[in-house]
Parts: sequence; structure tokens; C-alpha cells
Amino acid sequence: MHVYQAELWLAATNCYVVAAEKGAPAVVVDAPPDLEGVTRLVREAGSPPVALLLTHGHADHMSSAEGLVRRHRLVAHLHPDDSWLAADPVGQVRFLFGMVPPGDYEPLRRHEDLVADDLLQLAGLEFRVLHTPGHTPGHCCFHVESEGVLFAGDHLFAGSIGRTDLPGGDYDTLMRSMRDRVVTLPPETDVLPGHGPATTLARELATNPFLQDLRR
Repeated sequence: MHVYQAELWLAATNCYVVAAEKGAPAVVVDAPPDLEGVTRLVREAGSPPVALLLTHGHADHMSSAEGLVRRHRLVAHLHPDDSWLAADPVGQVRFLFGMVPPGDYEPLRRHEDLVADDLLQLAGLEFRVLHTPGHTPGHCCFHVESEGVLFAGDHLFAGSIGRTDLPGGDYDTLMRSMRDRVVTLPPETDVLPGHGPATTLARELATNPFLQDLRR
């Protein structure tokens, strides 16, 4: 599996282009508010995108999704519990910053609903949908079991976890999702988060202060 990554927009949101083989059709994971940046990453990967997986509905992860769908004739996938967020990215950034910074902000008009535990067959890869609410109600991680990779969105970071103080967030719910859906994965799983560097589940179980009570 080939994974191409770029940090985009002012939040340094990780966007991933994932292909089974170099040059093969690809899946894009998250679409920050920088359509040209996402397009540049797709071009650098050299893999035509066929689907877009959105970990959640926060503006820094989905605001260029509509433009990407139109440009590449993709199908976007989002959990329905985050549809209300994806419908108003401008309102989200105005709430956070008191202004609308430069970027691409479009409501996501149509998407396929992610369903917990579904196994999505996309671009020659299998993505298991792990519904992990807490950061947002509809947050999902995507587990590629055959490759030992978890696209963690804003659920788990190197040394930290997703914030829960935004509308729809809840700390206890996030930790319950972590306990039931994430730390049960093989410890050698590579974790590719929505912000910051890659890590492994074993490293986070050993060092992440938020996970100490969940160690097996």
C-alpha cells in the first residue's frame, strides 16, 4: 500500500492519498479547506482518486470535499451523525476564529453514509469503518487490517487525543470509543492521525497519558 500525505491549511490538517499500488486508483482520506493543495497531492501521488473518506465533519477536514467530488467525480463518505457539521463549514470557522480565514469552504451536498463496522471495498483496498464518537458524534476511524494501518482522524494523536470541547464533543464518549474500538486493535498498528506525526498503537499505549488507564 502506498500512502501520500500533506499537511494543509492553517490547522496543518493531514490529507492522505492511499493506493494499493503505485499509480493505481486511490482513496483520499479527508479534504482540508485547500482544494488546490489536495489536488496537488493527488497529482504527486500519480493515482486517480475514486473515493473520499471523511473521518468527521469539522471544517478543517471536509471543506474542500464538495469541490473535490466535482473535480474528480468522486463519491464522498461521511457518517450521518456529522451531516449537520458538513452542511456549514463557514459557520464552523467563524465560530472558532471570529472570522473566515482564506480557504475553500463549501457545504457537502451529497454523500454516502458510513455505517459502523462496514467493510468498504475501495480502490483494491478494504477499509473497516470504526465509529468512534467523542470528538464529534459521527467521527470514524478507518482500519486497513491487511496493512496494519489506522487512519485515526482527530480521535488519537501522537501523545494526545482529540479535543472534546467543541459542539457535539464529549470526553467520556471519546474514551469509551477508544477503549472499545481502538486499543483492541493489534499493538503494532500504525496510526496515521488527522494532525501531527504518525505513531503506533503500542507507542501510544506505553506513553500517551490519556491511554494509561486503558493499557491491557
